Amino acid sequence: MKNYPKSLFAVLLAIFPLILSAGKPVSLFNGKDLTGWKKGNYVVEDGVLVCKGGNLVTEKEYSNYVFEFEFLLPPGGNNGLGVHYTGKGDAAYTGMELQILDNSHERYAKLKDYQYHGSLYTLKAAKRGHLKPVGEWNRQKVTVNGPSVKVVLNGVEILDANLDEINKEKPNHKGAKRRSGHICFCGHGAPVKFRNITILELPQSK
Repeated sequence: MKNYPKSLFAVLLAIFPLILSAGKPVSLFNGKDLTGWKKGNYVVEDGVLVCKGGNLVTEKEYSNYVFEFEFLLPPGGNNGLGVHYTGKGDAAYTGMELQILDNSHERYAKLKDYQYHGSLYTLKAAKRGHLKPVGEWNRQKVTVNGPSVKVVLNGVEILDANLDEINKEKPNHKGAKRRSGHICFCGHGAPVKFRNITILELPQSK
């Protein structure tokens, strides 16, 4: 039997819990009803979640995770993804809001940089130009891990935000200081559609 160095066993012991915790994504939408969500003004039509207005909030709170979903914007469609939301008040401030927006529409001709799709509202602008044409399904992956918030849209990373750095520049934003909370879809009146919603919880960051 070979004698392996103790340092190797230390490394294996350190990574073994991470291997065990690297599970599979869990569906957050069964295509039939709003199980797992605090019922807001959203409906299920033909297996698709449709916004009728207001916030749709997860029953659970989450800290570190990979949240993936597909969305379809109508012309001028406006919604958002609330991160670390307290469950009360405006998700863009008591938590943080990632824009979900048809920023090609003429009504949004004079947006601020942090209002374009994928941006952290008032906090950090996303890269533009990677939304599919209105009426086509987009796929988005949002990774929240400690102070890191990343957004990948249709295979392209459009946002890489460090909340610790943002808090130095904008210390008065309470939501950016939070490291856990509810996830929510923030409706603004448009019938934005969602499907294939999953979450993979990540280990607690050190």
